[in-house]
Amino acid sequence: MDFELSDEQRDIRDTVRAFVAKELLPLEEDFLRLVREGGARLPRDEERRLRAKAREFGFWGLSTPEEYGGMALPAVTQSLIHIELAKTCVPFRFGGEADNILYGADAAQQEEYLKPTIEGERLGCFALTEPGAGSDAGAISTYARRDGDDWLISGEKTFISNGHDADYAIVIALTDRDKGAHHGATAFLVDREAGWTSSPISTMGSWHQPASLSFDDVRVPAGKVLGEVGGGFQLAMRWVGKGRYVISAHCVGIAERCLTMAVDYAGLRETFGRKIGRNQAIQWMIADSETELEAARWLALRAAWDVDRGADARHASAMAKLFCTAMVGRVVDRALQIHGGMGYTKELPLEGWYRAVRAMRIFEGTDEVQRLIISRDLLRGHTRIGGHFA
Repeated sequence: MDFELSDEQRDIRDTVRAFVAKELLPLEEDFLRLVREGGARLPRDEERRLRAKAREFGFWGLSTPEEYGGMALPAVTQSLIHIELAKTCVPFRFGGEADNILYGADAAQQEEYLKPTIEGERLGCFALTEPGAGSDAGAISTYARRDGDDWLISGEKTFISNGHDADYAIVIALTDRDKGAHHGATAFLVDREAGWTSSPISTMGSWHQPASLSFDDVRVPAGKVLGEVGGGFQLAMRWVGKGRYVISAHCVGIAERCLTMAVDYAGLRETFGRKIGRNQAIQWMIADSETELEAARWLALRAAWDVDRGADARHASAMAKLFCTAMVGRVVDRALQIHGGMGYTKELPLEGWYRAVRAMRIFEGTDEVQRLIISRDLLRGHTRIGGHFA
């Protein structure tokens, strides 16, 4: 058994770490000022500059197949990168990426959606969740009915990331109510100009605002069906599955940064004539955070490892997401507590992370859904206690 990173993994991680230190961390003060003034993202020009800079570093299309100009990195290596990127509150993603289910597009759709998205010329969003269908994705009611050679889509989607900025949406809609969502839902590529509208949703995590999307007999040509008619739910689950191990890596990165801040502050801040790091109460918070963080790191990387070896990663991803999303909330809370009043201000990223990470226990499957998956797998014999060591 070898827990060492390969030379390639270490080099990639260190290069990303250097990029974050040189290009992103210096922007934190300006970004936090924008947040205090009501903003939630970097200016578009700055985002483009950073992506161009990253491309010079060689980071473009982490998961994108090489035939589309990407790096096609293994899931473990991608997770290491996501951990590093999450150590700053500055919202940034390397360019050259598209939703994983877009690679199922036909040739015409790839020219119109996939390739422009990879190049950053178009921005899409994935629209599955509805007011009455969150964790129970099978309860979606957005409906697409035939009208000649076209489809007319009606319904509402909610909590859609990038929903207010996207120029097209991948919409999962029922096309056969009798079969239900699992076998009667279809994925559609729907341009904003086709007539759907969006409204931002204010949340307690102000850095990233989702949106609600409204469809009222939005006309979609038959050529906009992504994949097969009736195959939308399977595509949706493929999209959600990737999100779970990526979210786990993000949690690890945020927790690492928060714990680093807490340790540094505990070694500087003095009360009653001594550093607060000498107080047992502070030491225990640091010790608990480090222990939980280490466990979370291996759960996150284990899920990615299952993806890389071609195993069914759903069980490992569910455990990783369940533990990592709870862990990061506790670590952020302790780091904020150690910083005292300063941690509660908007001068530091701690209070923003405190609010933002709470959503991670909800989207891409709630805690309760992850527990259902984990227990059901064991009870039905789909996996064994001890995993691949059993």
